[in-house]
Amino acid sequence: MYPIDLSGKTGIVFGVANHRSIAWAIAQILHQAGARLAIVYQNERLKENVEKLVADWDDPLLVQCDVSSDDNVAATFDWLRDEAGGLDIIVHSIAFANRDDLGGRFVDTGREGFQVALEISAYSLVAITRYGAPLMRANGGSILTLTFQASTRVFPGYNVMGTAKAALENEVRQLASDLGPDNVRVNAISAGPLDTLSSRVISDYRDMKRIHAERSPMGRNITHDEVAKTALYLCSDLSSGVTGEILHVDTGYNIMGI
Repeated sequence: MYPIDLSGKTGIVFGVANHRSIAWAIAQILHQAGARLAIVYQNERLKENVEKLVADWDDPLLVQCDVSSDDNVAATFDWLRDEAGGLDIIVHSIAFANRDDLGGRFVDTGREGFQVALEISAYSLVAITRYGAPLMRANGGSILTLTFQASTRVFPGYNVMGTAKAALENEVRQLASDLGPDNVRVNAISAGPLDTLSSRVISDYRDMKRIHAERSPMGRNITHDEVAKTALYLCSDLSSGVTGEILHVDTGYNIMGI
């Protein structure tokens, strides 16, 4: 479908929960481009959903991983080394905060809720990179994560997730610096509002999405497919000179001053 050939490439995608997941949109386009993919699901409750999504794939690799456990992350990449031998692409599309912390005033965020959001949404990229990067082949690889403009702006209701995204973006730059000598690139897509399982629990999400469409230069919201196509670029050799970047896919909303 797209003039990018990922045949012979192996990738692993974290964060697929259902057909609305950004991770799933990315997994589909990487698969269509010829990559062999391992799809990571969080727990047994989500396993059936993931199995249905990849039912028509040839030889899909499925693995359960709890990214809050270093042992689980290490075991996932040990398994992938045995199954695939090496790795070219890592997609990190993981974010979580307690529902009670996605609304009201940020100042009321509890210590435990803050720690949970930062650990799952931000630190998990560090752990995944630590154990995944050594599997990347001699010609290097691409690591991609998903962020949001709340890393640098206040979006009422997004609260502690904005703090987590700020940490995530700083990690992208630091990891890009660490891994550059190994020809491993680390980038992020800053996507506009998208309907996902996670977005439903964000207070004022509908207003966020409406205002984005009204004020962006293109006068509309983005689509899952637009994020996926950008991910395909960043995971391919077309972006071989790009690392440490936060690439906005938001119909231009980020450039506006009002």
